[in-house]
Amino acid sequence: MACFPSAEWLQALQHKLNSDARYAEVARSWEGDMLFQIEPGEALAEEQRYYLDLWHGKCRQAFAVQDDQQLKPAFTLRAAYPQYKRLLKGEVDPVQALLTRKISLQGNMAYILRSVPVVLDFVRCCREVTDAFV
Repeated sequence: MACFPSAEWLQALQHKLNSDARYAEVARSWEGDMLFQIEPGEALAEEQRYYLDLWHGKCRQAFAVQDDQQLKPAFTLRAAYPQYKRLLKGEVDPVQALLTRKISLQGNMAYILRSVPVVLDFVRCCREVTDAFV
């Protein structure tokens, strides 16, 4: 368990995704890397950006993005820290957050909507490694 957002949280999430049999099964056809942009809010003073390379039920890479890194992920999720916090606490449904633009998405929304079980299980894994917030 780890504090969101932090390097420890990101490592815990990568380990969870790579060791969770249910996620491996549900996401076995998923292809697409993601960039999470966490905008400042509440106790988070500076933007955080995390990259995850998700491929067929595994997380091949996970790292904090430096300002000079130029990435072209299939999906970019952007929201203020309080929205991510609500999502990880289970106060908001992930799909509803995307559809109502509480969390904005750059990328193929149709692919996301066809992959709702993957999205929900990914968020489950995120919640299971989170026990504190900044």
